[in-house]
Amino acid sequence: MKKYFAVLLLFSCFQVSAQVIDVTKFGVSPNTFADATEGVKKAIDAAKGQSESVLNFPKGRYDFWPDNATETHYYISNSSSEKEFPVKKQKVGLFLKGLKNITIEGNGSVFVFHGKMVTWVLDSCENITIQNLAINYERPGMSEMTIKELTPTSVIASIHPDSKFAIINNRLEWYGEKWMTKNYHAVLVRPTEGTLFYSKWDPFLASKAEKIDLLTVKFTGDFSKFKAQPNDVLTVRDPYRDYVCAFNNRSKNIKLHNLKMYSLHGLGIVSQFSENLNFDSVFVEPEKGSGRVIASSADGMHFSGCKGQITINNCRFNGLHDDPVNVHGTHLIVSEIVSATSLKLKFMHHQTYGFEAFISGDTVAYLHAASLQIFAQGVVKIAKLISEREILVEMQKPFTAELKVGDALENVTWTPSVVIKNSLFAGTISRGNLITTRRKVVIENNVYYRTGMHAILIENDASGWYESGPVTDVTIRNNQFIECGHNSSPNNYVININPQNHQLVPNYYVHKNIRIEDNTFKVYDYPILSVRSTDGLTFINNKIIQTNFLKASEKRPAILLTGNTKVNIKGNDFGSEELPVVSLLNMQKTDIRSDIKFDLKH
Repeated sequence: MKKYFAVLLLFSCFQVSAQVIDVTKFGVSPNTFADATEGVKKAIDAAKGQSESVLNFPKGRYDFWPDNATETHYYISNSSSEKEFPVKKQKVGLFLKGLKNITIEGNGSVFVFHGKMVTWVLDSCENITIQNLAINYERPGMSEMTIKELTPTSVIASIHPDSKFAIINNRLEWYGEKWMTKNYHAVLVRPTEGTLFYSKWDPFLASKAEKIDLLTVKFTGDFSKFKAQPNDVLTVRDPYRDYVCAFNNRSKNIKLHNLKMYSLHGLGIVSQFSENLNFDSVFVEPEKGSGRVIASSADGMHFSGCKGQITINNCRFNGLHDDPVNVHGTHLIVSEIVSATSLKLKFMHHQTYGFEAFISGDTVAYLHAASLQIFAQGVVKIAKLISEREILVEMQKPFTAELKVGDALENVTWTPSVVIKNSLFAGTISRGNLITTRRKVVIENNVYYRTGMHAILIENDASGWYESGPVTDVTIRNNQFIECGHNSSPNNYVININPQNHQLVPNYYVHKNIRIEDNTFKVYDYPILSVRSTDGLTFINNKIIQTNFLKASEKRPAILLTGNTKVNIKGNDFGSEELPVVSLLNMQKTDIRSDIKFDLKH
């Protein structure tokens, strides 16, 4: 009777019309370690044609193997190049295509994936909720070992039980389920301080390895340049991004709630050309008590070419080899002007290509790649992929004569508004948030703890990663920035507004309307804020507290302003009688209002 009422209560929050589909009715049994993939496929099929469905997983462990999984073929932004992963084939545990109004209810279950798999794909879906479950891999793609003893000629390390290894011809080889590590990217984690540092596997690769206990290995070789301390954890992975953890493609109204992402293989949760994404209480961090220190091999959440509203609320990120949150579009370069209305466009970065970057009706911006100067807009009539690297685009109206080969196009239609709030960003080798979108951005009430690089980076470039575009309305308020930037000195500014406009155009500004207010900065070094090519910058009522976490480097500007205008700096508490250095480059006195002195340079 109690069980009956518990089930009744569980689904009371769903509309009466929702069809409850219990996966156990399709041969799926929790806690059996059997492959649930085929049965879950049938349960998903049962949801097709329903007006509203709840895919219910009774609490337990569910295992997914690639053998019977759906095979997909996706080109995914910021993923592997042709050299690394020439044939785009991905095995997927939960594959939803063209479905609407479905809730995947985990009831506190854990989904364990085997081998290399994408956990879920939502393709051309609408109104999908995934909630109350944990994601893990039987053998995470990350290998971890704790340094116990080290000398210039030897290292003794304890291997984490999840990190399968073998000693072959006196060399340690990392392996998993139908894979082994062939290339090595190493990051050293110092758990006592919550910091991550770039490291190398090379001295271990060249050493002699011998097992001295079940999970203890002694390495003998040249470790004179290996920088580590006892109890540091060396984390090692293959840098190739052949898989992503999860993929939302051309979908809308997607909600993720109360998800524990213990292990993310490759790039993390990737959303590409999707609309209205609400991620609440998503925790990208190792399972408590697991002894692991890394959850994600790359980004935590990656948004490429999305639109509508992106909301990240009450989330935690801790233990990542790359950025917790990255939001951007993609610049494509004009390779040929075919006619007065037709262009050939080229994907330039080796990891981003092959997807439909434009569709009929999309508005695009034309810009000069070197200066990032936008000079016109147009509307797409027809767009067609003619190869993995090229798109043929026909516009509704002829181009302006200013358009030349080498210029860039950005899809303006697919640019989102973003809210990031009430979240923790810690334990990352790189940045906290990367944001480049022209729509409204609010970043508030977050904690950025010892991020390896800038806590917040706003770039925009058409020459490196080709990640677009300009920002026009950004508010950063009521956040705590705690001792960030130890991996990027001397350019270790906590917030860095750094568009890659290599050619400066007089009186043209890439970004505009950035407000940084009522934040607390706890800094061990001088740099706080660097801003370039921005029209309208406010830095007011912030509190700066000096700490002794690390030794400060040479004295340099706390605030570095390059080529900006309409700057307002006032009411900030720097916590000492010695006011910071504010340095201006390529600016005039009329470009700034400030209640502290500044150094004007040309």
